Parts: sequence; C-alpha cells; structure tokens
Amino acid sequence: MSSVLFDVPGPKARTRNVYLNVLTAVVVVGIIAFILFRFYESGQFTAKIWEIFTFPRVQQKIVEAIGATLSAFAVAAVGSLVLGIVLAFGRLSESKWARVPSYWFTEVFRAVPVLILMMIMYYGLPSAGVKGITPFIAVAIGLILYNGSVLAEVFRTGIESLPKGQREAGLAIGLSHGQVLRTILLPQAVRSMLPVIIAQLVVILKDTALGFLITYNEVLYYANFLGSQGKYGFPVVPALMVTAVIYVGLCLILSGIAKLVESKMSSRVKIVKTKVGMAG
Repeated sequence: MSSVLFDVPGPKARTRNVYLNVLTAVVVVGIIAFILFRFYESGQFTAKIWEIFTFPRVQQKIVEAIGATLSAFAVAAVGSLVLGIVLAFGRLSESKWARVPSYWFTEVFRAVPVLILMMIMYYGLPSAGVKGITPFIAVAIGLILYNGSVLAEVFRTGIESLPKGQREAGLAIGLSHGQVLRTILLPQAVRSMLPVIIAQLVVILKDTALGFLITYNEVLYYANFLGSQGKYGFPVVPALMVTAVIYVGLCLILSGIAKLVESKMSSRVKIVKTKVGMAG
C-alpha cells in the first residue's frame, strides 16, 4: 500500500528505523546520565544544598510566586483572547478604517519580542511621565499585546478556512456581516483551531517567566533569589530544577484542561448532529 505522499517502509527500512530509534534513545539517555553525573560530582544533590527548600517560609514564598505567575497568566490569557478576536474581526471587516489599523497593529506587535514590550511598559512609559506602571501591569500588557496579535491571525485563518457558503447563507437570511462572524463563523473557527489556541496559551504561561527581568516576583524571580543564597551553597541548579518542575506541572494541568474542554465540545457537536439526523 502506498500513497503519493508516503510509502510504507519495507523490511529493511523498518529494521533501519529500529536501529536508529535505539541509537537515538541510547544517546539521549547517555547525555542525561552525563549531566546527572556532573551534578552529582559537583554536589548538587547533597542535603545541604537542598536544605533551603525544607523551610516553611521558603515553601510559602514559592506558593506565592506560583500564585503571581498564575495571576499574570490569567489576565494575559483573557486579554489576549479578547484582543485577538477584536483584531481578527477588524482584519475581516468590510470597512477600510477598521481593516487597515487592525492589520498594522497585528503586524507591528507580532514582530516585537515580548521582553521588549515589557521593558517599554515598565521602564519606557514612566520615563515618559506615565505613572502607576507596576511589574504586574507591564508583564500582563506585554503578553496581551504580543499574544493577542498572534491569536488574531489564528482566529482570522480559522474563519477564512471555513466554507464561503456559510457566510453567504448567513447574509441571505438577513444577518449582518458582524452577526455572521459572531454567531456562525467564530464558534466553528474556535473549535477547529482549539489545539493552536491552547498551544499559544501555553506560550503565554511560559513567557510569564520573562517578568523576572523587570522584578516581577514570579517563580523564576524567586528561584533566582534562592540561588543567590551563599549560606546554603548557592543552590542555583536545585532552584532551577524546582522551577522547571513547577512549569512542567502547570503546563500539564493546562493541557489537561484543554483536552477536557475539547472533548466536551466534540461530544456536544456529536449530540447536535445526532439530533439533526433524527429530525431529518
């Protein structure tokens, strides 16, 4: 069996693939083992260097830092989704006055790195006379501007990929262009682009770590503080390992929630299709 894009591997190819997979696995395990051995030799697994994490005050501060990370993520995620929908509607608008500004807003802020946006908010605006910009506000706005622009393209692409007959049918029954976008096209686009949207939300969660460069007291900022404690042997590596585990856990939880939402949406679509089929 073969297709235009893919040929099923034969016995020799399958044997070669097995050898390559085994070789790759051995190399990866070897690299990990070497890194762990070097950590062990340098004393990164001794009780003294991990002692700082046994203090209740440190554990409380880590929980507070996780809360700060999740707070910035929640605000940035909601803001990015809202801004993305608004910009996508602007890009798809029939009015040139909405379409052109939305295009340039999306292109500009999608091209500027998140860290630069955060620094402009935290260091640039106060020097220009804008008061009250806290690290939290700078982190949230920077993430919203960048990720909102990226999500705008996701929504726009999802809407434009739908059959044009749906838009024409909506207009034919008397709906306005905006009503067609809101009630017919957007829900379908969100459902089809959900994996991409979730991937971008994970990016938002991880990019909150950039806030430590503008003194936002999130997980990485506190890990950097713990790593500078000479009294406990400068536990830089243990602090970063704990931080990595925290971010992996948060991303896994977010991915689990996303899969749950996706399965719920898929089941609802199946129920609706079944009812429609029975009615027909």
